[in-house]
Amino acid sequence: MSDKNRTRAKVRLSRALGIALTPKAARLMGEGAFPPGQHGRTKRKSEGDFAMRLREKQRLRAQYGIREAQMRNTFDEARRNQGLTGENLVELLEMRLDALVLRSGFARTSAQARQMVVHRHILIDGQLVDRPSFRVKPGQMIHVKERSEATPLFQDSARFLSFC
Repeated sequence: MSDKNRTRAKVRLSRALGIALTPKAARLMGEGAFPPGQHGRTKRKSEGDFAMRLREKQRLRAQYGIREAQMRNTFDEARRNQGLTGENLVELLEMRLDALVLRSGFARTSAQARQMVVHRHILIDGQLVDRPSFRVKPGQMIHVKERSEATPLFQDSARFLSFC
């Protein structure tokens, strides 16, 4: 699949779910955005409870870029923990290394954050970690590998962070 088609697929998914998954989708999801497809502009019936829960689950999966099995395992763990299951689920998903790389501003998209981790650019407490699903504990430090800081990818993110 070419980059153009992959971007188109992500934008289409973003419109269907109602969230921007990429910077391009964020630009295109302005005023008057409607779901994709032949019936996108028509008025929708109110969703039932199952449809609403399914859509929220799909949003989470798309936002964090995880498979169904990963989502199921994380949900089961969130259900076992004390407290509200929904809050536990989001907390467990936000503790993933790729999510923290994205939130810290090293990457612009979740796919880019995942790629940075897999390509071994990220260190945790000085140790190389190449697993995007690695669960970061509170107090652990996330660093960019020294040799990787000079790459254009990280220079762009540093320039982007200085504008914010």
